[in-house]
Amino acid sequence: MKRSLRSGGHATLMGLAASLMLTACGASRSSPSATPGPASINPSGRSPAAMAAADSGRPPYTKEDVEFISGMIGHHAQAILMAGWAPTHGASSSVAGLAERILVAQRDEIAFMQRWLRERREQVPDASTEHMMMAGMDMKLMPGMLTREQLMELDKARGTEFDRLFLQFMIQHHEGALTMVDKLFAAHGAGQDEDVFKFAVDVHADQTTEINRMSLMLKSVPSSR
Repeated sequence: MKRSLRSGGHATLMGLAASLMLTACGASRSSPSATPGPASINPSGRSPAAMAAADSGRPPYTKEDVEFISGMIGHHAQAILMAGWAPTHGASSSVAGLAERILVAQRDEIAFMQRWLRERREQVPDASTEHMMMAGMDMKLMPGMLTREQLMELDKARGTEFDRLFLQFMIQHHEGALTMVDKLFAAHGAGQDEDVFKFAVDVHADQTTEINRMSLMLKSVPSSR
């Protein structure tokens, strides 16, 4: 069954953490009468030294973990681009404050994600946003990311119209991040790495909170019509 953090909220997150702990505890217990053979200890047949060299002493991670972290770098970069327009586009104080919090938090998270990939000798995407506004440039869109046309619409807006579009588009953007977290935990074996698990849970919690806040803020934006 596909596991969705969004549908279960806090209880699902706690249940997921408990499930992981129980799995680990269950794996560590064995019957007193059973003596594990070499195949059960090391089914791959590799020596302990070879296994340690292969994973650098870290818990295993999956290609889905790498795809999630790599994709989230570009996802965060676009949010930073959007939030960076608030001071120059006449955003209200409340929207400007929200944008600043997004800038600070997601810059820190990009640094973490790039470091996670680098330490595992995986390809590290940069956080450039220049291509997102250039005509004719292919852009791989993660769930919720704005198209070039939506970015241009936001960039042209000012004042109240910027507030409204920013909130609408950032809600869309955050909901895409929740979809990415759901997809990660639905993949077999993914999200077992401690850093990936904690980061994904934090993303889900933080962005769910911000979606709720932005939905309330959007209701208070005066209509331009």
